[in-house]
Amino acid sequence: MKLLSIFQNKSLWLRGHVTPLFTGIRRNMENTAGSNPQSNGFTEKLKSWLSWSWTYVCFIWFGMVLIMIYVLWSPLKLQETLASASVFLNTLTPKFYVALTGTSSLISGLILIFEWWYFRKYGTSFIEQVSVSHLRPLLGGVESSSATGLFTSINGETELRPSVSECKVWRNPLNLFRGAEYNRYTWVTGKEPLTYYDMNLSAQDHQTFFTGDTPQLRPEDAVMQKAWRERNPQARIRAAYQALEMNQDCAAAYVLLAEEEATTITEAERLFRKALSIGKSGKDINLLVYIKRRLAMCARKLGRVKEAVKMMRDLMKEFPLLGMLNIHENLLEALLELQAYADVQAVLAKYDDISLPKSATICYTSALLKARAVSDKFSPEAASRRGLSSAEMNAVEAIHRAVEFNPHVPKYLLEMKSLILPPEHILKRGDSEAVAYAFFHLQHWKRAEGALNLLHCTWEGTFRLIPYPLEKGHLFYPYPGCTETADRELLPSFHEVSVYPKKELPFFILFTAGLCSFTAMLAMLTHQFPELMGVFAKAVSTSTTGSYSLPLLY
Repeated sequence: MKLLSIFQNKSLWLRGHVTPLFTGIRRNMENTAGSNPQSNGFTEKLKSWLSWSWTYVCFIWFGMVLIMIYVLWSPLKLQETLASASVFLNTLTPKFYVALTGTSSLISGLILIFEWWYFRKYGTSFIEQVSVSHLRPLLGGVESSSATGLFTSINGETELRPSVSECKVWRNPLNLFRGAEYNRYTWVTGKEPLTYYDMNLSAQDHQTFFTGDTPQLRPEDAVMQKAWRERNPQARIRAAYQALEMNQDCAAAYVLLAEEEATTITEAERLFRKALSIGKSGKDINLLVYIKRRLAMCARKLGRVKEAVKMMRDLMKEFPLLGMLNIHENLLEALLELQAYADVQAVLAKYDDISLPKSATICYTSALLKARAVSDKFSPEAASRRGLSSAEMNAVEAIHRAVEFNPHVPKYLLEMKSLILPPEHILKRGDSEAVAYAFFHLQHWKRAEGALNLLHCTWEGTFRLIPYPLEKGHLFYPYPGCTETADRELLPSFHEVSVYPKKELPFFILFTAGLCSFTAMLAMLTHQFPELMGVFAKAVSTSTTGSYSLPLLY
């Protein structure tokens, strides 16, 4: 079926976030594979020779400078020049040195502020980034293997790491309704909960889902294709009404109105039912599955949870090959609301399989069920005295497994970090997935007595189990390095993105902070104690040079 092929083949990769070096490596590999081996061998030898010789060129240049100074010492009268410079410096007043050190402190302070802002926004140092991008290639260096997805083989050659679908963006299975939920948040707070990048991905999804199986688009379908691409919500709604004027049986138009114009879930459900009555007579499987799923979500939001569970089960039974749609995650959340834990365990037994892709919903729901069995009687003090029982050990191991898969979730469940509305797309193992999971499942953890207490006592122990460096991984693939960049695109700017592992402050931020503090201290001391600083400067100069001294500041 078309929908199956779409989800198997379509990968919503993050555009614009692959480093130039990684792209260059790919191109170099392609060029190497298709060109003459002899010419490639000569080129590689030339590059290696240049890289090897660059280090020695610096030493040769430094030696030539020293020889030139020695030869020209007498003809250029360098000794007399140094003596006159020393006399000139002796005539300077303390105010000059206060101004000099104060200016140095101001400039280094401005650099420090910019570096800190850049690090908070992009997660890296601007100076280091420029140095790596422009200076390291000149010095014959390469990027760090951990940052570019490379690893070093036994023979020392740099190879491309096998690609895994860790930086793939997935549609949020429980995404909210724009008109009835996202827009209401905007009306109340004045903040936009969705980023343009996230909405653009949704537009691409809708264009792909609702194209139809006909070889030629109908006029109303062409209008709807344009409608999904519109950036302005009102323009999308106008286009939907235009399509309905062309054909009253345009199901995709009713879908757009239910998503965008309906201000309540009840109104959205009415429009989806209208679209379903039209879609049943058509052959667009994609549209039919989408409408049925959203109707089940409407029933869940309106409190008809058993009806929603039945609709989801029927949908999974009718289309058993659509596991990649993650309808089972909607089913798990609804079953937890009913507290039907046996049914939840049955669903997990089918989908928490080693051969199937994992998610935060799968891992944390499994941990919740095991924690619920022991959490009501769990006590950290008693456990430290008698040790953990087998059931408690299973619960702790399940929590460690879930935290390793997505380390951002516990802070939201423990309310150490404020929640926001989940995005329409998520990155597995990223902060966006953690927000989406905690938004819907926090209530289920609270309902299980003692579960959050057990999570609070044990989740940080996960990081002692993960080997260092993190690239080795433990129970799952190594934690991907692309999550921070992707989450910053998917989550709104007013949300502080959770980053794992926590990045240490770059060297240049520490260096500029120290330089700013040191020069500011010198300026203050020189202004307050000019005579004492003059004696100190003379002593330091005499001990380091022996012949020429800095001027006294009095």
